[in-house]
Amino acid sequence: MKRIFNLFKKKTPSESVSSRITTENLDHHREKVLAGGRKFKYPIQYARYKLVFNTIIISVGTIILLMVIGWWQLYPEKNTSDFFYRVTRVIPVPVASVDGKMVLYSDYLMKYLSSAFYLERQEQLDPRTEDGKKQLTYIKQQSMDYVITNSYAAKIAESLKLSVSDAEVESFIKYQQLDSGGQSDKAYESVIADYYNWSMEEYRYMVKNELLKKKVSYQIDKNASDLVDNVNSIIASDRLVNLKNLSDQLNLKSGVKVIYGNSGWVSKTNRDGGRAAAASKMSKNELSSVVKSTTGDGYYFIRLIDINDSQVNYDYINIPLSEFNNDLKGVIDNGKVQKYISL
Repeated sequence: MKRIFNLFKKKTPSESVSSRITTENLDHHREKVLAGGRKFKYPIQYARYKLVFNTIIISVGTIILLMVIGWWQLYPEKNTSDFFYRVTRVIPVPVASVDGKMVLYSDYLMKYLSSAFYLERQEQLDPRTEDGKKQLTYIKQQSMDYVITNSYAAKIAESLKLSVSDAEVESFIKYQQLDSGGQSDKAYESVIADYYNWSMEEYRYMVKNELLKKKVSYQIDKNASDLVDNVNSIIASDRLVNLKNLSDQLNLKSGVKVIYGNSGWVSKTNRDGGRAAAASKMSKNELSSVVKSTTGDGYYFIRLIDINDSQVNYDYINIPLSEFNNDLKGVIDNGKVQKYISL
């Protein structure tokens, strides 16, 4: 009854006026509406800040967890899977250091996985057998030594401001294609994939490292270059000098072991660092000027003994490069190489 009574109850003038919106009470009504909305706004705003904070905490925690898992897999576990190789390609982490220069884990895995792939695919190595496990352990050590050597070469190259251009890399690859019978780009890429499981980008990277090491080896070996100058002086005065006698003479006077040899009959396209190719352009008994080996094993002087349509026979003396290897050995002996994984 009270509710019904209130329906018919007349409002007082003050109630009627206050409920009606006018220009005089507009600000009062606006503030009343806004005040009613604030009680919904602030709890939502607080929840949003809390959500952002929680998201940051979870994200940071996830990153730390992934870093710990990655560290555990790479260092204590020494994981050599293709997945972790791809990870280390994106996130550069060290597997060793040589004279303060970081040796990349990705370089080590690239070399190791390629060698393991070749043994399993081409040599039918079974990694589950005892012999297979021993061979894989051996190539791990080989791969580690290889990347340490290349990293040390890169360190020296930085100090000497030496570099290898993309054009030099492409020139080397083209030479290899011609040396392999003039393969097409596609066929050559297929061979690289079948034998080494590398993409052409990876292969170019490895070629660049190899060329840089050779460039450094030739640049720093003052003893070898001085001996080349000495030989040039000798043959300039006597083009008929006997190479065997010359090598004996040089070995008595220099600290570099000069090697004499004869090739026997070999193909004009023999893969011997460019010696057969140089000999094939000479006349019988002609003595060459210095030939810088494309394999990085030093300087050669060649005398053509005989030649036919497809083969050459030549004598040679080799002035090997030794300075780089001696320097690296000194770095190792002085304890300046640190390996972060045991093999």
